[in-house]
Amino acid sequence: AKRLFTWLESQGIPALLTREPGGTLLGKRIRELLLNPSEGPVSDRAELLLYQADRAHHVATHILPALKAGKVVLCDRYVDSSVVYQGICRGLGKAQTEALNRFSTGGLKPDCVVLLDIPAEAGMARVRARSQGAALDRMETEKLVFHKKVRSGFLQLAREKPSRYVVLDARKSETRLETAIREVAKAKLKRRGIWTL
Repeated sequence: AKRLFTWLESQGIPALLTREPGGTLLGKRIRELLLNPSEGPVSDRAELLLYQADRAHHVATHILPALKAGKVVLCDRYVDSSVVYQGICRGLGKAQTEALNRFSTGGLKPDCVVLLDIPAEAGMARVRARSQGAALDRMETEKLVFHKKVRSGFLQLAREKPSRYVVLDARKSETRLETAIREVAKAKLKRRGIWTL
């Protein structure tokens, strides 16, 4: 996302790079509550509603204003993450989570979801290597079976929404992934009349 943001700016295309949770000051506080293992366990419903609170505030204060200003918005995680993590993996229901997403966002959906797919074992190995011995967050400490279910959930959504999803093999090199994502962005921007080269 950072590389795509840098490239968009180099092309003179105004963009916003953000994330959920944590794209706002309120979101950073919610992120700390949700991901810090020292905060103790969080009930599944509370977890979902905290993500939704962050999302509602994030959309209202950052995403919608950026879109209205003509910016391309790049968001690391958004509505589909709640569908998978809480709706599918926590068993709170896909339909119920999607309804909460619609309420929290006013129905705002992404034009494109880039799913960097990797087997759970390889993904967790990367997380551990990246942490360099530091404590993992609450989601990262979930059992491998949970992470396998997350992967399966995202792949399910990609199959259900092929026009919105682009699935890339995250085991490829960063350079190859960056190039592939840039091509996806160019195609989307061309359709919108933003990319003309």
